[in-house]
Amino acid sequence: MEKRPAKDQYYLNIAKEIAQRSTCFRNKFGSIVVKDDTILATGYVGAPRKIKDCLERGFCLREELKIPHGQRYELCRSVHSEQNAIINAARSGANLLGGDMYIYGEKKENSEAIDAYPCFICKKMIINVGINRIICSTREGGYKIFNTQDWVKEWQEKDIIEAKDQYGLDQNLKEGKI
Repeated sequence: MEKRPAKDQYYLNIAKEIAQRSTCFRNKFGSIVVKDDTILATGYVGAPRKIKDCLERGFCLREELKIPHGQRYELCRSVHSEQNAIINAARSGANLLGGDMYIYGEKKENSEAIDAYPCFICKKMIINVGINRIICSTREGGYKIFNTQDWVKEWQEKDIIEAKDQYGLDQNLKEGKI
């Protein structure tokens, strides 16, 4: 009998496929938002519509400036996959309140899995749009589930920069940048 993937893995597999459209020099990310077992929106890392992306330009400004992962997003040409999924839902009129977001991430150069945890900007957007759960691929090949209410509670008690699961933290440690 053929074994079917569990629902969370199934949706992460779809997010992995969406990530292949990413135009970032550093990483590929894909996100989907699911509610009532229906995919409402998808997004991948890429420049805003009708704007040249890093692949078209042939370089990454943040890479040239040696900016570590997880820092100085205002200098990045791309919109994060989570943000694009939220934006695409707004464009189509989809209501994300109570949905789940699946995020897959890997390195562009070698397709090595990375922890696909949202950055602080994306976490704030996810909380405000009303997503319940965030299911993120991990560098070990599995996934980790976050509940937005846990982020809210943690940020009420501590500063947001004290969050233990931060985007880019695994890459920066691995590369000796922090």
